[in-house]
Amino acid sequence: MAHLVVGIDSSTQSTKVEVRELDSGRIVASASSGHPATTPPRSEQDPRSWWEALQKAFADTGVAAGDVAAISVGGQQHGLVLLDADGEPVRPAKLWNDTESSAQADSLVSRLGAKAWAEAVGSVPGAAFTISKLAWVAEHEPGRLAQAAKIMLPHDYFNFRLTGNHVTDRGDASGSGWWSAQDGVRTDLLALVGQASELASKVPTVLGPTEAAGVVTNGACGFADDTPVAIGTGDNMAAALGLGLRRGDVAISLGTSGTVYAITAESTHDATGAVAGFADATGAFLPLVCTLNATKATDSVRRLLGVGLDEFNELALAAEPGSDGMVLVPYFDGERTPNRPFASATLTGVRSDVSREALARASVEGVACGLLEGLDALIDLGVEPTGRYFLIGGGSRSTAFQRVVADLIGHDIQVPDSDQAVATGACVQAAALISGDGFGEIADRWQLGAGLSVTPNDVDRLAIRARYKAMAEQSQSFEELELKRAQQPSAR
Repeated sequence: MAHLVVGIDSSTQSTKVEVRELDSGRIVASASSGHPATTPPRSEQDPRSWWEALQKAFADTGVAAGDVAAISVGGQQHGLVLLDADGEPVRPAKLWNDTESSAQADSLVSRLGAKAWAEAVGSVPGAAFTISKLAWVAEHEPGRLAQAAKIMLPHDYFNFRLTGNHVTDRGDASGSGWWSAQDGVRTDLLALVGQASELASKVPTVLGPTEAAGVVTNGACGFADDTPVAIGTGDNMAAALGLGLRRGDVAISLGTSGTVYAITAESTHDATGAVAGFADATGAFLPLVCTLNATKATDSVRRLLGVGLDEFNELALAAEPGSDGMVLVPYFDGERTPNRPFASATLTGVRSDVSREALARASVEGVACGLLEGLDALIDLGVEPTGRYFLIGGGSRSTAFQRVVADLIGHDIQVPDSDQAVATGACVQAAALISGDGFGEIADRWQLGAGLSVTPNDVDRLAIRARYKAMAEQSQSFEELELKRAQQPSAR
């Protein structure tokens, strides 16, 4: 009898496969296979390379296909995949971090208004959003858009290849820019891109959290025919499942970019665009803030200091909280658009006795403060962080980040033992589909989210955060001033 579930995490860098026992949640095997590198602002990959990576990763687990009871996929949000009538890509997929569609995003927002967008779909679309990428293709490659018979997001592509069905879930659909949890597909928003009825016929059908995408057909990817495939979801929604995130909990993810998110019963609508009002994979909502610079920023400072990860952590922890008055606003790389063309990092408070230790800590505190500004934005929209705080992602393994985040929040933080929350969340979805158990019931039985607990030290967190906030506002004011200067006609 099949007794294993397979969770798939397809990210920008790789496809990972995690195999767990259905009943206990014990990890049986895991493997990953890399994707082609990308070079933003154009960040594109052939989706067939993801499929090849999945085939290799599943084969590398050594798991027998007949032992798999169900499968689910968590995939990177916002990407755009276009397939022709034969199911073949008409062009490479545009990924979430492709910013070529910045101008199209600005145009979409200006035509409808930020408030109207937030009310319509919960978010104000930026270059990352699928609808902005669709508008770019409509403008620059109309022939390819006309050739496309199916419009989908990355995780939908895996659903299609596994089952032959063109379906998605509410979580991933909520990051498309054309779907609303209240109203479904918004043809009025698709009309801003092209022929609304034609485009609406090409987007996937949105299914409920516990519905199946279908079953494996034709031995796809080495899985056995008729193996159930759960509907899957976007990566952030899958990570919430993998943590067993409940209302009141907060997740802070430290990767190349950083995210902060929580579960809410009602949808959020932030016209500033700071908070994306996503749906989650369970029927609730997942308001989320994303920053472009997290471990990317500390890695940059680490390279300047010429040290490895362990020594960098030691340096940062050797400095006093507050970094001797230094403040780093870590906008090392930014999405340069007409509204923000001068994004760059700002370092202040540097004196002649500057130490390597203080510089290292300033970079960690800067990233942490930026993410906590995101948490404040969630709180302003009604999120009540009364539960657990999780620190996840690659940066969560840093002892410096663990200490600084706990200190600046002033609350215990949990660092889960597993750093593959997305693949784990996909396993939870697969288990819920085949067992009929609730997501929370499975998370509790599997003891998800368990790991290291870090207790905060008594530091002047309010002063540290206030200095950061003041410098971030000054940096923004400088950018606005430079923008005004750039828009002025040249003196004759």
